[in-house]
Amino acid sequence: MIGRRRVLAATAGAWLAAPAIARAQKFPSGRVTVVVPFPAGAATDISARIYAEKLAEIWEQPVVVDNKGGGNGIPAAESVARAKPDGLTLFATSAMTQAVNPALYDKLPYDPIADFAPITRMGTSPFVLLVDAKSPINSAAELTAKLKAAPGKNNFGAGALPARVASELYKLSAGVEATYIGYKSNPQAIPDLQNGLLSFMMIDTVNAKIAIERGALKGLFVTDSERYSLLPDLPTAKEAGLPEVLLTTWTAWYAPKGTPSEIVDKVNADMHVAATDPKVLARLEQLGGAPKLMSPKDFAVFAASEKERWGSIIRRANIKLE
Repeated sequence: MIGRRRVLAATAGAWLAAPAIARAQKFPSGRVTVVVPFPAGAATDISARIYAEKLAEIWEQPVVVDNKGGGNGIPAAESVARAKPDGLTLFATSAMTQAVNPALYDKLPYDPIADFAPITRMGTSPFVLLVDAKSPINSAAELTAKLKAAPGKNNFGAGALPARVASELYKLSAGVEATYIGYKSNPQAIPDLQNGLLSFMMIDTVNAKIAIERGALKGLFVTDSERYSLLPDLPTAKEAGLPEVLLTTWTAWYAPKGTPSEIVDKVNADMHVAATDPKVLARLEQLGGAPKLMSPKDFAVFAASEKERWGSIIRRANIKLE
C-alpha cells in the first residue's frame, strides 16, 4: 500500500509540474518587450539593448526595447507593474525606480517590491566626485577643507536623483555644507562646474570617464570599496579618507508580479548564458564593467536592502522633490 501511495504521489507531482515545465520550454512564444524608464542612449538603455540582442538570438524571437523616459521612471514602472504577467513584458531599470523613488514620493502608483518579480541584477556602477580640471583641488581632503572654510558659499550640481544622493552622502560624511542646483541631466552641469558656479559634483562613471579623458574635469575618488577598472588611477572612498561614502547605482531586470517562476528562472538562466558571450562581455566592459548577475532569490534580498539603504541616506539628508 505504501509503495502504491508513493507511486501515486510521484505521478501527481509530475503531472502538476508538467504545465510549468511546458511553459518554460515554450517561452517565449512571441515578441518580448523590454521597457526601459530612460531615453535611448542612457547607460541602462545601452546595457538592456546588449542583452536584448543576445536573448533574441537565444530565443529565436524578437526582443524589443521600449523607452518610456520621463517622470523619474514612474510611468514606465507603472506600465510594467500593470502588464500581463506572462514574461512577454520585462523591465530593465535601475536603483532610481526601485530604491530612490520610494523614499522621495509619499505615494507611488506602483510598489517596488510587491508589484514586481525580480529576475536579476545586471551590474553596479559607483559615482565619481569631480572638480574642474583647472582647479587647484587635487584630493577629497582639499575639497573638504575648501568647503569647511566657506560654509554656505559653495554649490554642487546634479542632473539625476541618484547623483544628488551620492553628493549628499559625501556632504554628510565630510561634515560640509553646499547648496544644491538641479539640472536636466548630469552632463548639463559640467559647464557650470568649469566656470566656477559649482564647486563639485558627483556623476556616473560613464559620463565621468568621458569628461576626465577630454580634459574637462578632474576625478577625486570613486564611491566604491574597489578601484574602478576603467579609471584605475582614482582612489576609492576609503583611500580618500571617506570610508562611509560607499554608494553604487545598479541596473536590473524585473517581470510583473505573478509571472510564473519557471519563466523568471528561464530568463535569468538565459541572461547568464548571454553574459558569457565574448562579444557581449566586451561591450558591457566598455560600458562600465563586467556583469554582476544574481539569482532571482539573491537579487530579491539585495533589492530590498538597497531600498532601505538609499531611503536612509535620503531621509538623513532631508532630500525633497522640488
